[in-house]
Amino acid sequence: MTTVPSGSSADPWPIRPLLAGLVDDASLVQPRVSAPGIDAVVARYLSARDGGYGAMLGHLVCPVSRLPALVTELARSAPVRPVELALVVDTGLGAVPKALSTVFSRSSLLTPRTVETAAPPDVDAIWLERVSEFVPEDVTAVVEPRRPLGGSEEETEAWLDAVARVAEHGCTPKLRCGGQRVSDVPSVEEIERFLDVTVGAGRGYTAIGLREAVRPSPEIEGDRGRHGVLNLLVATARRLGLGEGTVAAALHETDGAALVAEVEDMSDRTVDQVRGMFSCCGIDPDPMSIREFATLGLL
Repeated sequence: MTTVPSGSSADPWPIRPLLAGLVDDASLVQPRVSAPGIDAVVARYLSARDGGYGAMLGHLVCPVSRLPALVTELARSAPVRPVELALVVDTGLGAVPKALSTVFSRSSLLTPRTVETAAPPDVDAIWLERVSEFVPEDVTAVVEPRRPLGGSEEETEAWLDAVARVAEHGCTPKLRCGGQRVSDVPSVEEIERFLDVTVGAGRGYTAIGLREAVRPSPEIEGDRGRHGVLNLLVATARRLGLGEGTVAAALHETDGAALVAEVEDMSDRTVDQVRGMFSCCGIDPDPMSIREFATLGLL
């Protein structure tokens, strides 16, 4: 079992490998009007990382435009070990070298793990090669082909073709599962087809915009069909042929106990294969606490 490294401020609890390093803190990529201040995010992230459930926490996600402020706040906070960083390109690919230079020069504060960027509508090998040139080999390039919002079948096929090109080039495709608009939430069918392209071809993926551990019941007021982290984990296992039932049924499931039971039955090899495909998911910790997994008996 993976546990919180030594030096944490709270007694760590074992975290099962399926959940280790799974949840990235994506608070800083929320719209500025609703995003918490960097000081609050850093304090919360460091407290959670060094607390009892810390081994479940993954990267701190930060846009390039907010990197200087993040460095300043981390220097003030003096973390006991570097923060693992997911750097999101929001000011153009040309800003990546300078941003990475800043990160590498502050190695006591930050360790770059991923560089993440949205793909242009006409993503091709030339653009993907440019991404590869900017991202060092020991840092993962994550690319999000933008899904058409309420698009036609032709537009959906074009999106899936872009996902395939990203994966074939060696970058990691990102799936956006939620956002400020209802249309930011993909349908179950769209996620199923995304998994066909990525997992079905032996390629990994990441996700962002998840808010719950389990898909909420349709009866919950205000629910727009949001997706759950456990749903995606189980769906990935089923797409790999390592679980019973269909991928669509796993994505539709609202019974947390049923998902937990399937997770409990996963062998060590299955867990390794699932996490080899679904590496991490970005969430805003305010709506979904890691402790939600504890209430399901998974922590």
